[in-house]
Amino acid sequence: MPAYDPDNIFAKLLRGEIPSARVYEDDDTLAFMDIMPRADGHLLVIPKSPCRNLLDASPAQMAAVMQTVQKLSHAVIRAFGADGVTVQQFNEAAGGQEVFHLHMHVLPRKEGDRLRPPGTMGDQALIQAQAEQIRAALAAG
Repeated sequence: MPAYDPDNIFAKLLRGEIPSARVYEDDDTLAFMDIMPRADGHLLVIPKSPCRNLLDASPAQMAAVMQTVQKLSHAVIRAFGADGVTVQQFNEAAGGQEVFHLHMHVLPRKEGDRLRPPGTMGDQALIQAQAEQIRAALAAG
């Protein structure tokens, strides 16, 4: 397996070198909005420590990420009145991974909706507003 690249975009985001709409952070994980959302409220959860994907993640990294995924899944359902949530995760280029830092996609879903196509930049003002909705849902518990 290739080595972890400390200059990947999520590592830079963790170091504050590039901006992000952060919605949740604890000692081990960070959740932030996807800039190319496939659904309203689409966010990403990453570990703060380096790993390429679930193939080299430690059990502790996986546990921390999944705890945050669950917490944020409940929050996006409340924030957007969603009927469910889609969680996606990709490993290595052949598996569809594009950024080589472990990350989980959390997408709130309503019955009958369709995901938008990948690769389309979202409206940043709308993404910031959706981030605030999620932060409010987290605060309300």
